[in-house]
Amino acid sequence: MTPTDPTTATADTVLEVADLTVQFPTDDGLVQAVRGVNYELRRGEVLGIVGESGSGKSVTSLAVMGLLPGSAQLSGSVRFRGNELLESTDKELSRVRGQGISMVFQDPMTSLNPVYTIGDQIAEAIMAHHDIRKDAARRQAVELLDLVHIPHPEQRAKSYPHELSGGMRQRVVIAIAMANRPDIIIADEPTTALDVTVQAQILESLRTAQKETGAAMILITHDLGVIAGQADRVLVMYAGKVVESGSADDVFYRPRMPYTLGLLGSLPRLDVKTDRLTPIAGSPPSVVNMPPGCPFSPRCPLAEEICDTEEPPLEAGSDPDHLGACHFAYRVEGHDPTELFSTAASDATPLPAGTNDGEVR
Repeated sequence: MTPTDPTTATADTVLEVADLTVQFPTDDGLVQAVRGVNYELRRGEVLGIVGESGSGKSVTSLAVMGLLPGSAQLSGSVRFRGNELLESTDKELSRVRGQGISMVFQDPMTSLNPVYTIGDQIAEAIMAHHDIRKDAARRQAVELLDLVHIPHPEQRAKSYPHELSGGMRQRVVIAIAMANRPDIIIADEPTTALDVTVQAQILESLRTAQKETGAAMILITHDLGVIAGQADRVLVMYAGKVVESGSADDVFYRPRMPYTLGLLGSLPRLDVKTDRLTPIAGSPPSVVNMPPGCPFSPRCPLAEEICDTEEPPLEAGSDPDHLGACHFAYRVEGHDPTELFSTAASDATPLPAGTNDGEVR
């Protein structure tokens, strides 16, 4: 995937993000929350955006929705069906939100009004974009609750948010998100703090929402396991920047960035027998007044002198659609996470430099 060019976007492209940058001025300096993010989203596609907390995943999507605070400094381009959103007024964005692009937030309790019934809140979302009677909107609300697998939907439509479990509240928010058949559904950490069984139910509800609406989806998470069976393409973000992008198979089985390999090593797998997981040592860097060089360098077992002075560009190897931001991406391919990140590996002989497969460094 190359940086988005509005003049070459296909008819199937519903969202184009080009060189998106988001900064927040603070007393300590300028917070560089998002740094030059590029991607395209096509009709019916599921794009997974993964990374640790603070990597810029949610800020990127809040910028798309126009929900950032007024202090945010934005540059670049966000085009929805060819229309520039960063230059749109709040009134114009209000017509897009819910009908063109909808969002499922991490905590459903903060998305739902505690003093209105579930049915009324879903009906309100429908009536905001359609000239429809309230009783008809209420009937649609019950149908939507049934679609997201909430039992006894007619009864639950009369319930208040506090009367539902966390998983059921999240499914209500998904029902609201799909109510107006949007072109894009953004799901921001929709399974956080839910047990594995309820996670599966939420992911099934998201699949139902996408199937019923035909929407493209952006699935944001810190857990690669959540998107393993969901995403068509994956963006891996670190310190506000995309450090790897490609198809789900490429990212999972042929990572080109040490950070991606480290995330995979932290993921429990049923198909591989391991005694323990392999975590990435250290913490993500502060994005205030960032120093030069690769932000992952202090945590990277492959880091060399160039990594501390020059940030690597996001570029392709042999596959033009699989991009990685690492000076030594060719040394990552074909290796297991334990070879790079385990304590035993750090005491062993360093990995051979090998060849660079024709890549120019």
